Parts: sequence; structure tokens; C-alpha cells
Amino acid sequence: YETQVNWMRKRHQWEIRKEWIVFCPGIVPALNLCVAAFTRPGDKIIVQPPVYFPFFSAIKNNRRIQVDNPLKMMDGRYYFNLDDLVKKIDPKVKMIFLCNPQNPGGSVWTPEELTELAGICIKNNILIVSDEIHSDLILKGFRHTPTASLSNEIAEHVITCMAPSKTFNIAGLSTSSVFISNKRLRNIFNRSIESIHIGMGNIFGIIASEAAYAHGEEWLSKLLDYINRNVELVTEYCRNHIPNIKPMKPEATYLVWMDCRDMGLDKKGLKKFMIEKARVGFNDGPTFGHGGEGFQRMNVGCPRSLVREALHRIEKVANNLVPDQ
Repeated sequence: YETQVNWMRKRHQWEIRKEWIVFCPGIVPALNLCVAAFTRPGDKIIVQPPVYFPFFSAIKNNRRIQVDNPLKMMDGRYYFNLDDLVKKIDPKVKMIFLCNPQNPGGSVWTPEELTELAGICIKNNILIVSDEIHSDLILKGFRHTPTASLSNEIAEHVITCMAPSKTFNIAGLSTSSVFISNKRLRNIFNRSIESIHIGMGNIFGIIASEAAYAHGEEWLSKLLDYINRNVELVTEYCRNHIPNIKPMKPEATYLVWMDCRDMGLDKKGLKKFMIEKARVGFNDGPTFGHGGEGFQRMNVGCPRSLVREALHRIEKVANNLVPDQ
């Protein structure tokens, strides 16, 4: 608990309390638990695609109704479409899944953006479930704002999901945290976890998380420098050698959202091209919902030699591409 409290204070200037912290074996289980605990079958939950695809299954598998509030892309960055959000809200909407920072686009939401979104949710009594698993992977020039840190009023309507798993590559140890300052919401969530006996944690995950938060900051600083250089490599390489692919430069995460729409391929053709011709395994854009067509998600959290090899493979076949093949 101490290492998490100290980490949030130092990295995000967010003062949390020990009693707010609830163990969960992962962020995806936490999303499903939130749906089950705070909504009923037939209720509506808002998502903002293109977005992390387990959001969709957490809604569908629990027999809730997904409402899309697609993000707007302007000047190579995603933005909230708040006018559309307001239009989509009715009495059946009980929750919104917020991806902060955004995955797959890598947008780091500003305090102003988050405050405006939260204001709409509070006015309409919509619970904000904020997935902040990439919050420690913020790239140069940007800063993460925990949604619940904006004000006490906003915190009362937010459930924050965080974990060291993406940052320190320990997802296999199944250890995440859910921060809930609202005591009533926290008690409900705790009962949900206890009812299926998954709230105990495991010794390996607990020790690894404590070690990461207590001693991992220097390593993380070097990691972020490395990822920054990988992102720059992708951006420059595409600009100079694969002009039909335009990477969205991320503000966070180790993921690059590749705009391949100028290649002239439909969604099946693009997927087939990447796998069978370029021989690279990216995440297929349509998986991320509305707005994902024509995109591929590239993971650059790997050795630079692999990033360079992937780009080289694409270059070899992309510039001779006949779109109707």
C-alpha cells in the first residue's frame, strides 16, 4: 500500500489513501466486475472507439447495451466528441468506460478535456470507470492526469483502474489495483470481488508490484527514452520510405496507431497484406471498433532491431502494391 501511495504522489501528484485501494487480478476483470456491480442487464454503457477491445466484451458478455461515442481525429490526435456524447445520453445510460491515456491512439487527455467530460457525466449521474493502465508510460512533453484527481466532486463519480503490469511487463502475475474514494461505491465493489473469491492476491504479484513501484523508477525513465526513440524511428521511416502509411504519433503508451487508408485496401485486404505479404503481426484496426477501419496497431515496446525489421518488411512490398490485389 505504501509503495502505491508514494508512487501516485510522486509520479502523478495524486494523493490517495490506503483505504481506497482494492486488489483485483487484472484490469479486464475489474471492468467486468464494475459492469456487474453497478449496472443491470439492459442498461447502457458508453465507449469511445476506436478503443481497447475488451471494453466491448465486458459490456456484451454481461448483457448490457454498448453505446458508441466515437472520438474525433484532428491534426493527428484524437479528441472527445462531447456534442455527440450529450446526444447519446438517456436515462438508461449508467456508465462510461474511459481510456486514459487512450489506447490505441495514445492521446494523453488534458485536465481541461477530462473536466469537461466529467461534468457531463456528473450532471447525468453516469459512473466513470477510468482505465489508466498506461498512465506511467507517458512520452516526452506530456503528463498524465488521473481522472479522479481533478476534484473531490469528480472523484466521487470515478473508479480508477491501474496496474504495474504494462509498465513493468508483469501482467502474468495478475496484480492490479482499483482506487475508489467513494465509500459506498467501494463497498459495493468489494462485495462483488469477495462474492467470487478473487480478492486475495498472490505473493509473487504483490512482491513484484512492490519492487516495481519502490525501485523501478530509474529503469522506467530509461524505458521511456527507448520507446520515444522507437516512435521517432517509425515516424521518420514511414515519412521517408512508406509515405502511404501515416503513423499517429502517440503521447503515451508503447503503441503506434498506423493510418494505412492511403494504401487503398479494404479491411480484409489490409489484414491479409500485413500478415501474408509483409509478414508482420499487428493488431487489426477494426478490432478496436468504429473508426478502426484502415488502421493497424503496432507495438514498439521491443528491441529497435525488431521495429526496424518490421518496417523494412512492409517497405519491400508496400511501395509496389496494386490496391485491387
